Amino acid sequence: MITFETDPDRYKHWKLAVDGPIATLSMDVREDAGLSQDYRLKLNSYDLGVDIELADAVERLRFEHPDVRAVIVTSLKERIFCAGANIMMLRGSSHGAKVNFCKFTNETRLAIEDASAHSGLKFLAALNGICAGGGYELALACDEILLVDDGNSAVSLPEAPLLGVLPGTGGLTRLVDKRRVRRDRADFFSTLAEGVKGKRAVEWRLVDAVSPTSQFKEAVQKRARELAAASDRPAVGRGITLSPLNPTVTDSALTYSAVTLAINRGRRTADLTVQAPGGPQPSTPGEILAVGDQFWPLRAFRELDDALLRLRVNEPEIGTVVIRTEGDREAVLAIDRTLVAHQSHWLVGEIIHRMKRTLKRVDLTARSFFAFIEPGSAFAGSLLELALAADRSYMFHDDNEENAIAVSPMNGGPLPMSNGLTRLQTRFLSDAGTVAELLAHDGPFNAADAEEAGLVTFAPDEIDWDDEVRLAVEARAAFSPDAMTGLEANLRFAGPETMETKIFGRLTAWQNWIFQRPNAVGEKGALKVYGQQGRPEFDWKRT
Repeated sequence: MITFETDPDRYKHWKLAVDGPIATLSMDVREDAGLSQDYRLKLNSYDLGVDIELADAVERLRFEHPDVRAVIVTSLKERIFCAGANIMMLRGSSHGAKVNFCKFTNETRLAIEDASAHSGLKFLAALNGICAGGGYELALACDEILLVDDGNSAVSLPEAPLLGVLPGTGGLTRLVDKRRVRRDRADFFSTLAEGVKGKRAVEWRLVDAVSPTSQFKEAVQKRARELAAASDRPAVGRGITLSPLNPTVTDSALTYSAVTLAINRGRRTADLTVQAPGGPQPSTPGEILAVGDQFWPLRAFRELDDALLRLRVNEPEIGTVVIRTEGDREAVLAIDRTLVAHQSHWLVGEIIHRMKRTLKRVDLTARSFFAFIEPGSAFAGSLLELALAADRSYMFHDDNEENAIAVSPMNGGPLPMSNGLTRLQTRFLSDAGTVAELLAHDGPFNAADAEEAGLVTFAPDEIDWDDEVRLAVEARAAFSPDAMTGLEANLRFAGPETMETKIFGRLTAWQNWIFQRPNAVGEKGALKVYGQQGRPEFDWKRT
């Protein structure tokens, strides 16, 4: 079973050092420490385990080191920054493992950009040697790229010419959308296996600057100090410690303090339940700092995120997930009010952004999500986002009108989707007035009102509830999983296209297709024969 929790003391592939306002994140991949013994991670190539550590480091910089303003991302290997995703790992992986690997690495690089945009953490990629494929895609996620000018080091995206696949972590999109590389130059560059170096790399906007070997380290430190000085990250005291989640793991369930994931493999379904907070909760930044990572929204959403990641990679046959909540609806709304009131405080802001990233993980998970809103549930405010993220929602219509949902200011902007819109805006894409009315609504919505307002899909009564929700889940589980993955991805991101939706929509869809084509993964496909004698054999027909 693959797990996603780690900490700097357990890193095998990265070293994190903090010196005042500047942190250095150095890649030093152990060849013999991959997730599988079937390959060796040569030349700072990486697998999912390497990226799990990177994601953890970025998260810890945000929460545990609020004084850090600039991060140098570099390598401890001589004359090599990163060779990208390990080819032998990709060659031996199942289709699903390839896709999940690309998805997680995409989310990690987007987390770097999110930290830059919202936490004032500026990232400088210090490329001390050859930088290829996913290594260059990691550099592209940074704010600036400095390349050593040693006559040999180059940046490249060699996936198409060498492997018959696409750069899997947003490289093509970031070239033209983020770095504004001219389309014709991007085309040439992306078909040039040896890459581009020196002054041409700067002229084509592939890197920001080059520096000779003798001056490289000094140039990196100078630019890092400049980025730190320009950062708007507030100077504050110590951060908080992110402690282990320590779920109880059995063959059929993951149980955390606020989240439970129960697996039913026979029906290919799972039940995901989030428990609302109980008892008094912190209401000021000082109190939140005092409880640290045990503050309910941070703890619960970290647990939810971990459960989603484990579900993705360890339970590929689970296709339908039923989301429930339990507990005190008013307690969730009270925490939402605290978050909104103090969102300018560094820690509160980081918690909100953590919740946002977790909810995006729901949006981007290739599973069908149905929300079941039953008496005793707590679908309010930030937890209502789970129902809004679901592909469908069913709300039990009871005669006593005790079953209810509620909207809070957290539904109005702090938790946007990848398309830049809130889930309410995406739901009511053609009717901004409805969104404003819902956000201004005073009090909860019972089932009848929620259905009329369009907040839920169906509201069966006591007579129909059991049969309707049972048949809905059974019917969903009977559909082709491939068709459902495509259907959901096409429907979830209505509205404007962003760099993020291009990466997860366009790129993932094409890469998903290419990863199954004989030209890439057949016996004579480019990915299969790379590094072996002979050349790939292609079916030359275009589709």
